[in-house]
Amino acid sequence: MTQLVEQESAKAARILSSARELILKRGFKAVTIASIAERAHVGKGTVYLYWPTKEDLAVGLFGRDFLAAMERFAELIGADPTLARPERMIPSLITALSERPFMHAIQTGDEELLGALTQHPRTRELLDMAGPGALVTVALPVWRKHGLARTDWAAQDQEYALRALLLGFFAVTDRPSVFVRDLAVEDPAAVLARTVTTLLGPFTATEQDVEATAQEALRLLDEYRRNILASLTA
Repeated sequence: MTQLVEQESAKAARILSSARELILKRGFKAVTIASIAERAHVGKGTVYLYWPTKEDLAVGLFGRDFLAAMERFAELIGADPTLARPERMIPSLITALSERPFMHAIQTGDEELLGALTQHPRTRELLDMAGPGALVTVALPVWRKHGLARTDWAAQDQEYALRALLLGFFAVTDRPSVFVRDLAVEDPAAVLARTVTTLLGPFTATEQDVEATAQEALRLLDEYRRNILASLTA
């Protein structure tokens, strides 16, 4: 089984942990390999043994966030197949992003935290491979097939609407003072779930349909996990 470098090296694990702390605190641009090495109690040369550039190290952190999110999501769906329903899955994606600052920063293009890495090819590759928009693109045909999304309008239009909805919620979550100001909502996730239900419903799925959707979701998540792991261990 392919292993990440930090699973075999305590030094690599310390470097990753130190880089995460420093980037989240200061932003990517202000962090140097020297400062990471000092925090991790290793020499600069040791950092370069594992990651040739600061950009490689940072993108490796991003990939690990995506990998952890995929693994956690698979665990949740395995325990509760109804999480594969769109009105549950989409709010869960938003929650997963809020819990993982690098994923959220990539999705919202946070240049203050990530600097030029927002447009780095490997950063964009991660987003295109396993970002919320990509997951919706793959999930929608499965939902339509199993009665979890209406089929009386074009799939492309439906996907466009879902992506626009996701981006809108990201924007509101990221900058509430700009987009919603004093508009207080007790449970934004519940509002999002109702919005998804309105957009995709009425649902006709049976219990067997939901179970089949969950199994397909687990297969896809495992594929995403393997692809991300391969990119991190290349």
